[in-house]
Formats: sequence, structure tokens, C-alpha cells
Amino acid sequence: MLQIYNTLSKEKQPFTPIVKNKVGLYVCGITVYDLCHMGHARTYLSFDIVLRYLRHLGFEVKYVRNITDVDDKIIQRAQQNNETPGELTQRTITEMHADFAALNLLKPDVEPRVTTHMPEIIAVIETLIKKGYAYQSSTGDVLFKVNAYEGYGKLSKQDLSQLVSGIRVQTTSDKHDPLDFILWKGVKEGEISWASPWGEGRPGWHIECSAMNHKHLGEHFDIHGGGSDLIFPHHENEVAQSCCAYDTPYVNTWMHTGMVQINNEKMSKSLDNFFTLRSVLEKHDAETLRFFLMSAHYRSQLSYSQENIDQARASLERFYTSLRDVKANVDVEMSYGGYLAKFEAAMNDDFNMPVAVAVLFDIVKDLNKLDSSSDEAKDTAGALRHLGKILGILENEPEQFLQGDLSQDLTAQIEALIAKRIQARTDKNWASADAIRDELSALGVILEESKTGTTWRKA
Repeated sequence: MLQIYNTLSKEKQPFTPIVKNKVGLYVCGITVYDLCHMGHARTYLSFDIVLRYLRHLGFEVKYVRNITDVDDKIIQRAQQNNETPGELTQRTITEMHADFAALNLLKPDVEPRVTTHMPEIIAVIETLIKKGYAYQSSTGDVLFKVNAYEGYGKLSKQDLSQLVSGIRVQTTSDKHDPLDFILWKGVKEGEISWASPWGEGRPGWHIECSAMNHKHLGEHFDIHGGGSDLIFPHHENEVAQSCCAYDTPYVNTWMHTGMVQINNEKMSKSLDNFFTLRSVLEKHDAETLRFFLMSAHYRSQLSYSQENIDQARASLERFYTSLRDVKANVDVEMSYGGYLAKFEAAMNDDFNMPVAVAVLFDIVKDLNKLDSSSDEAKDTAGALRHLGKILGILENEPEQFLQGDLSQDLTAQIEALIAKRIQARTDKNWASADAIRDELSALGVILEESKTGTTWRKA
């Protein structure tokens, strides 16, 4: 049975969906004022694999990943760029989709935006006011009364006596309590706003997700995910809002990903030590990056370094080299060789991707011992392909991955040099053969010679 570590309970728990065979999955999306960074990539890659594996197990998953398209940072960046917030967000959403497609992330079933859910947001706030959990301040802001909800702090396990007001949105001077947080911000001159029962304004950060996941997944759903930096205050505030508004448990399982680190610090825009996903994809192929991002357990910290990227590339080269001369049987039974059982045992243990990947290495060891033309080799290669696909890897042709996206002219030049070198070796002209090898090396080509002939890959 699938076991998932629940941030709420701080332990692994058997996963049982609210509705048999159906799963509601909500993941907090990006505030789209700039390009995605590697921290984003790590979180959404992790939940992409969660999604793929749940569907592999036969669950019908409704995957919702929101977009925050109105926010203080968006307004400030748009003003700096001398453009409207809408122009900025539309451009950055397009770039986000391009980056995620390159990383082979499956599209969410629903991708709600804040600006298209104002009626739902306002409705939640009205409900909270009616039930006595929110109030309007003299400045026009509407705030949630934290001390009115006894369960506040249960997700993040915060000591309320030690907390101070440090919420992402600007605080007001007339809060009833320092921990009260904004649900609706009164309009400021020159800012985008919407009409509401409390005057012109826009939503606070936390209320957005409560309204959007309520609309698309209901008052009570299965899994809510995001980066671990969102546990407090964002997800804690979501729990308070939704539990008070709907009198339900809200979410059964909370999942949070570890941070990407560089120099032992969290990689983030706020710390100005981040790499954009786009800049990394310009240097490394997308499948290598994807493999690197799954190289540690999703709840662990992940260290970004050139060495770790190189290790990811080397691992994929090992997989694709083993597949190079084998015609994989695409119709092989998934349970072939007992590999599936080992793979599922790893993934059922809180989506333990590194252990699941170790099963793929075991398959490669077995495959490399077999005659590439045998049925056993074809079935083993088919098993490797099948399990790789669940992780979103090994979907390319081996030659395409190993040789890269080179121009036809350069590929022809390389093939001609290899043919010339083979002839030189046949003629026992070793000096010429060595010179050609050096020439190929200068082109970034590594030769691989075996009993079946000479192949090559990019260095």
C-alpha cells in the first residue's frame, strides 16, 4: 500500500482517497513576475512524478496547480517595466509553460488564476466575516482573526507565543492581534483593484488558494503540496481559512518538498542566489536536469552543483548506452523479471525516487549481460523503458540522447571521420587513426568501440 509522509501528522500514513480510486491533488503554483528558478523546478518535478505514479497505480487524478497573477511583486515589477500587470503576467506565464514543457512536466488538469476567481475569493471572505472569523479594519483591509481558530499552528507546529507578524503582504496598524492576516487589501492609488463589499481592493495571498481549490476540488480533498517554505505562514493560513469557512478537515495529506541549496543556503529569489531554470537548460539537456532533480528524496535538501549535474548525465548515458543496440519490447509485461515489484515497493514508501532509480540500475546490469538480439534482452529493455516512463525519463531514442541535437552537416562530418578512422585502422595506419581520434575529440566526440563496431556520443 502507498504510504505518504503527512506534514500534518509528521509521519508516514497509508494513503486512502476520500472517493475510491479518485484523487484530488492541489499544488501551490508560481507568482508569475519573473522566470522560474531551480527551486520551482524541484517542487513541480517532484509533484509531476507523484502525479505519474498515482496514475500508474490506477487512480483517476484531478491535478490543480494555480497561478498567482496579482501580487505586490507583480505590481512593482510591472511599474518598473512600464507595462501593465496583465502584460507582465501573460509573458511570464508563457515562459513558465515553455520551461515546464522542456522539463517534460505533465500539464495540470486545471490551472486557475487569481484574477479569474475574484467572485469565489470574495465569497469565502464573506463567509468568514459572517461566521465571526474575520473583520474589516479602518484602513479598508479585511483580516482573519487568528485567535478565533483554536487549531491555528497545527500544520507548522508553531508556538503561537513565539510568533510575530511577518506575513508576506503589508500589515496594517489596527489589527486586533499581531498574528491576524490580510484576506482583502484596500485599494492604493495606482494599483489594480476589483470591486467588493468592502470597497475597491484585491485579495491577500493566502485566501487565493482556499478559494481556488474549493472551486475545483471541493471543501475536502486528498493531497495539497508545495515547497517546504510554504508551510508557514501560507499553508497554515490556508488551513485556518478553509476549516473555518467550511467546517471540514480541508486536506487529508500535506506534502512538502525540500529546498534546492547552493553554498548551504536555500536557493531563492529573495536571497538573490538562484539560477533560473531557463539559464540551466541553456547549459544542460532537459532530461539530465530532470534526473538530477529526482536524485534525492523529494523531502530532502538538494545540492545544486556542476558535479551533481555531471553525475546525472553520466547515469543517463549508462541507461541509454545499454538500450542502444537493443530493440525494446514495448509489449513486455510490466511485472517482467520482478522489477516492477521492487520499483513499486520503493515508490510506495513515500515516493522514494532514489531507491526506485536504483531498480533501473539493476535492470541495466542484467541487460548488459545479455545478447542484445535475444528475446530476454528485448524484454529487459522493455521493462527499463516502462519504468523509466513512470519517472518521465528514457523516452528519447538512445542515439538522439547520446549524440545530441547536432546539425546534419556536423553529424555527417563526424560519421565521415569515423569511417576514415576505421579504414586507417584496417590499413594499420595507427598514426592516422590516432590523429583522426584527436580531431573527433576536438569536436566533442567520444568514440565507443565494441565487438559490434564503433559508435560515438557527445562528450
